[in-house]
Amino acid sequence: MDFPVDVPPKHIQKAMDLKIQSADIEESFVRGSGSGGQKVNKTSSCVWLKHIPSGIEVKVQKHRERERNRLSAYKLLIDKIEFAVKGKKSERAQKIFKLKKQKARRSRKSKEKMLEDKRHRAKVKSDRKSPSDHL
Repeated sequence: MDFPVDVPPKHIQKAMDLKIQSADIEESFVRGSGSGGQKVNKTSSCVWLKHIPSGIEVKVQKHRERERNRLSAYKLLIDKIEFAVKGKKSERAQKIFKLKKQKARRSRKSKEKMLEDKRHRAKVKSDRKSPSDHL
């Protein structure tokens, strides 16, 4: 698994598990767009990658340097292919699920139970105090 950039071991392992070959990836450097002015308009620091067997494409222009964009693009491509192949079992899908679960509101019954437990705990703690503490 020889990628043209130093991909972290975690992503190399993912690529090996998914059987992604560097020969299957088409790479191109294009001019970026957006803010950045003359630097962005004159240099081809934006990286475009396409995984030919799956047809998945990524275009990265996060950094000013081409090599950093290249590394980010390879990581993103591997993650996208993993998401396409594994679906809900992919690392990305699990992170999204975890965030949604954390941000979701509790059900009414669950919230009432939690508040009841808190009241009970507060009562237990207040009963522990000695009578002189109440003065």
